[in-house]
Amino acid sequence: MAIWLVLFITLFTVGESQTTNSFNQTDFEEAMTDMRSKSYYGFVILLKILNSQPNSLQTNDLTFLMPSDEELSQYSITPGQIHDFIFSHSIPTSLVLNHLLHFPNGSVVPSSLPSRVISITNSGRSGLFVNNAKIVTPNVCQTSFIRCHGISATLTFENDVPFRRAQDPKDPPKGSDVPHPTRSVRKMSIPPLY
Repeated sequence: MAIWLVLFITLFTVGESQTTNSFNQTDFEEAMTDMRSKSYYGFVILLKILNSQPNSLQTNDLTFLMPSDEELSQYSITPGQIHDFIFSHSIPTSLVLNHLLHFPNGSVVPSSLPSRVISITNSGRSGLFVNNAKIVTPNVCQTSFIRCHGISATLTFENDVPFRRAQDPKDPPKGSDVPHPTRSVRKMSIPPLY
């Protein structure tokens, strides 16, 4: 009986470790190298600060949406807001531009921060937009499983403006004049299955 218990625990542990996506530091370093090659230094600094915190990044299956250094320099982000900022500017799956182009116009996808969603709008010749920001530098991260795209502005979210310009808190974020659908997302409750 004891041998079966040991065998069962061993199989359970092996099976569990194979299904858990672990964070690969090499992929993370390669993604940051790609970001630096396109001058997204500010976003790299925020990622390094976040990565220095325990259990901050759990998986490499991410797509980062990166505002430019100029755009980041105009916003006040406190150390306590870095986690929410990075995760609200990421999608919890790896997506290259071609994947994003295949989403139906107006699709809403979750960000890595559960309380925020990202709307994808393909405006044809005007470009591809995520919420209020245009993707201006697609497919920056090419050498890792992490994907990243440069965007024209810091993302804004419906009914939520957590990050404001340092100059004038009343100014709307840069790029807010670009077309994007204004949609309210209804939360649905799923009845329990018996």
